[in-house]
Amino acid sequence: MEPTTVGSLGPSALANVMGGIAQKQRQGITGGPIDDAPTPDEPGHPEYHRRRRAEWALKRWETATPPRYRRSDATLPDVQAWADQVAANPETAGSLLLTGTTGTGKTYQAYGALRRIAAAGPRTYEILATTAADMYGLLRPNGSARGTEAELGRLCRIPLLVLDDLGSAKASEWTEEITYRLINERYNACRPTLYTSNLPAKSGDGRDLTAALGERIVSRLSEDTRVVAMTGTDRRRGGAAA
Repeated sequence: MEPTTVGSLGPSALANVMGGIAQKQRQGITGGPIDDAPTPDEPGHPEYHRRRRAEWALKRWETATPPRYRRSDATLPDVQAWADQVAANPETAGSLLLTGTTGTGKTYQAYGALRRIAAAGPRTYEILATTAADMYGLLRPNGSARGTEAELGRLCRIPLLVLDDLGSAKASEWTEEITYRLINERYNACRPTLYTSNLPAKSGDGRDLTAALGERIVSRLSEDTRVVAMTGTDRRRGGAAA
């Protein structure tokens, strides 16, 4: 069948169409833009891609998190605020130090912070979580087939690092040098780090991070690290922490 045009219907049909157009113009009715922008559930919308990034990051978080801490949640406002800043702009977020006695929930909050960052859907989500004791064991001679410098370089370069139980190892010139190199390199590169420690940042009795790590390291930490002191009794024994 051949297509039919308005002109082929005769002068009267064309006049009717033109008259209708003129009437709409007199009434102020004009054609509007077509809203063909994607919705949050469609590719191309920023929220759609943020959700996809969050799904991927949360899977990485679950893989990197020990089973005991896979229900962790960042419940402290200061921890939440830091995690949100890391997700938004890691280069300006600085680092976080959680202090408190054994069992106050520092590691729980640390993994909860990592989870909150993942759920925000950051553009980059590469994490490494370790304890200070495991780190020193890895970095000692013959601690890794890759060698001390390669392992230390990896710890320095990972975009987001959790170092648990800082200050728990027996202090020596070697541990002080390793710790300083790690903290200094991450500080210079503006890479956020989350530390936990059973020791306070500073105390009057000499049992603090300054005594355990040395003034040089604590001075560097104080430049870009916010401290959250957690209090309470041992949660593992049925107490509550805050």
